[in-house]
Amino acid sequence: MIRLFNHYVPNAVLLLGLLDLVMLLAAGEIGWIARAHQIGMELESLLSRLPQLITFALTLQVAMVAVGVYGADALQSLRYAVARLIVSVSLGVIFLSAISFLAPALSFWRSNLLYAMLMAMLLLVLMRILLGSTLGSQVFKRRVVVLGSGPRAQRLKTLSRTPGSGFVIVGFVAMSEANHVIPEAIPRDAIYNLADHVVLLNASEVVLALEERRNALPLKDLLRIKTTGVHVNDTSTFLERETGRVDLDSVNPSWLIFSDGFSSGRMFSAAFKRLFDIAASLTLLVLTLPVILITALLVKIDSKGPAFYRQRRVGLYGEGFDIIKLRSMRTDAEVAGTAVWAEKDDPRITRVGRIIRKLRIDELPQCWTVLKGQMSFVGPRPERPQFVEELEGQLPYYAERHMVKPGITGWAQINYPYGASIEDSRQKLEYDLFYAKNYSPFLDLLILLQTLRVVLFPEGAR
Repeated sequence: MIRLFNHYVPNAVLLLGLLDLVMLLAAGEIGWIARAHQIGMELESLLSRLPQLITFALTLQVAMVAVGVYGADALQSLRYAVARLIVSVSLGVIFLSAISFLAPALSFWRSNLLYAMLMAMLLLVLMRILLGSTLGSQVFKRRVVVLGSGPRAQRLKTLSRTPGSGFVIVGFVAMSEANHVIPEAIPRDAIYNLADHVVLLNASEVVLALEERRNALPLKDLLRIKTTGVHVNDTSTFLERETGRVDLDSVNPSWLIFSDGFSSGRMFSAAFKRLFDIAASLTLLVLTLPVILITALLVKIDSKGPAFYRQRRVGLYGEGFDIIKLRSMRTDAEVAGTAVWAEKDDPRITRVGRIIRKLRIDELPQCWTVLKGQMSFVGPRPERPQFVEELEGQLPYYAERHMVKPGITGWAQINYPYGASIEDSRQKLEYDLFYAKNYSPFLDLLILLQTLRVVLFPEGAR
């Protein structure tokens, strides 16, 4: 697993991405040559069309990232992967058309583009057929030894068996007799040299999954393992990396304090984020103004009441602010201003409201809030004060999510389906803490791209 800008990329995904890039460059070149031969044009050197080839390949790969071609489901299922590839290639045509309008010198002719797109689809699908299930097999998975045999070790065992898991557990070592729930775990006393045992299993990582660490850390064993070149991690760090969220069941305040992340030295990143927010919000407001106005008119026709509504939310450092949205519920959705969780197939949602929620059109007026600086495009979704008060009393570390500016989209929104309960809020909090802890412009870009997938495939929108 490779770490890029505080974000871990599985080896299988990295390899597949590189192979896709090669296939896309090849598809662009084949399309160009085919069209040149068709019209009898003499071919120039490859360097003369390199900018167009690179633009073509990178644009399609961005579209592939945006629609989830590199997700766990696409790695496990050829049928799923082909469906997403069709969408991504179609989306790539739109992106390339925009590039052709803005920078004609970097684009193919329309005829070249047609041939290149068809060839890209053929090569990408063919490569996945040839690779088969290799990318999801144990060949690319890290070999892990777990020190522990209790409930924490059981959680790791369950995680290793989920589709798309990036690791395989090759051995469990029972460090004590207490909380023993892994029957195949080997007692520590039965192993003469633990470091040699780990090396013999060809493990690349050891995870410490003790239920009680006070006066129980096997420091001598861990030091010897570390000096053999094998990575050593605790459960919380391992789960954060593998799941993309901060696991509330295993973390403690000392881990949050001493682990990497929550860096205050982000002046450049913060300045870049604010400049992007200003430029993007202004652009979106201008481009989508006709959509907002037409939707507002439809909202007025569909149900009585104002087309827009303001709602109080909790923002950065717990400060309150008002967001503006297109109204998607009846005006009597909440009696006496009492906050109510949204439900699946909520009867309070109007006919137009159901459509604009699916397409996220109701969120567009929030660009004004972003322009004012009260929100960002990317960040934890701001909650209502009534819910925040309730959740802070029931969920540990909930207040820490307010240490970053709230956003229209976020890490939780692209990784967890819409939910409206304490348990859903707990799951989303784990993703929000991961974002706050590991923020980088690269992660923001990834979230913005993946938001397109959520819009195109709006599972669970309410």
